[in-house]
Amino acid sequence: MKKYLLIIFLLPVSLFGQKPKVPAKKSDVVVKKEAADKKEAKPVDGFQVNGNVTGYPDGTPVSLHNGNTGALEFTGQVNSNTFTLSGKLDNPDIKVLVINNKQPYKVIFLDNSIVKITAHADSLDKAIVQGSSSHNEFEILEKTLAPFASLFQQGANADQTARNAASKSLLEFINKFPGSYVTPLAIFRNYQVNTDIDQMENLFDKLAAPVKSTPIGLFITQQITEAKTMPAIGRPMPEFEHPDSTGKMVSLSSFRGKYVLIDFWASWCGPCRRENPSLVATYNKYKDKNYTVLGISLDRARQPWIDAIKTDGLNWTQLSDLKGNANDLGVRFKIASIPQNFLLDPNGIVIAKGLRGGALESKLASLLGE
Repeated sequence: MKKYLLIIFLLPVSLFGQKPKVPAKKSDVVVKKEAADKKEAKPVDGFQVNGNVTGYPDGTPVSLHNGNTGALEFTGQVNSNTFTLSGKLDNPDIKVLVINNKQPYKVIFLDNSIVKITAHADSLDKAIVQGSSSHNEFEILEKTLAPFASLFQQGANADQTARNAASKSLLEFINKFPGSYVTPLAIFRNYQVNTDIDQMENLFDKLAAPVKSTPIGLFITQQITEAKTMPAIGRPMPEFEHPDSTGKMVSLSSFRGKYVLIDFWASWCGPCRRENPSLVATYNKYKDKNYTVLGISLDRARQPWIDAIKTDGLNWTQLSDLKGNANDLGVRFKIASIPQNFLLDPNGIVIAKGLRGGALESKLASLLGE
């Protein structure tokens, strides 16, 4: 479920070149190939995608993939510049149209209706889609997001003005289409730009039950649930106590009044060890400006942990219960991979997470000065 939206916007190359086949669980799928002049008839309680495409020879494979998992779901082929795919959906959802098992591809928000697609082989991603009200709303959302595309890229600039503008536009979409199956996607995008979990929950609670039960709806439900147990930006870091390298219990609250970087790492973690010189540099630069680091190790053996602290010069408080990946805090805060960190303000509020290298330096400079 956590992969939702990844395939929608970053479709993996591995999807292309799969041998077309219809999964057994889709036994109700009916694949038809009709001539262009054959009368279109609406499937009973289902969808029908009628393609009018140029630039593809007869027999070129056509497929629809699940926009969540990338799984192949519906197949057909081009015949006299046309193709027809038909079947039934439990609810409107994102599908990815692929022709000839290669890029470009077309993302469609498909519902149980007659849909016409007009395209050319060189520009399938620019295909014209008609007949689906859900897709019409999806296109409106895409246009809404277009001016803010850079905000959703990895390592995006945290331009607060742009984020505020994006959130305003997304909220307008959400209010305009409260019953749309596309709206959960807008709600999640809004959360991505403003990280306001309470707002996301309030917006999501207003949706109809069928919309909440879609894959992205279930994904949002999961995000809300996890946010209540794991550290989230804008919320206090939950209090904890954990043993340090001498066995003494250390509480998070004892660091109140300082900016604190809580750093999850381990002596056996290569990326963590490579990141440590940067952490040391920023610590030495800002330690006299009300900043410190609190290390939490996922080590299991004591000596390698102690040796790594000494070798890397980690001259800040280090905690570990020596349970390895079963570390109590790692489990509690759902640390799926390391290195991972959370930056707290003097009141113990999480103000950033996942800061590494230049990103950490830049954030501290904005808070504490050069």
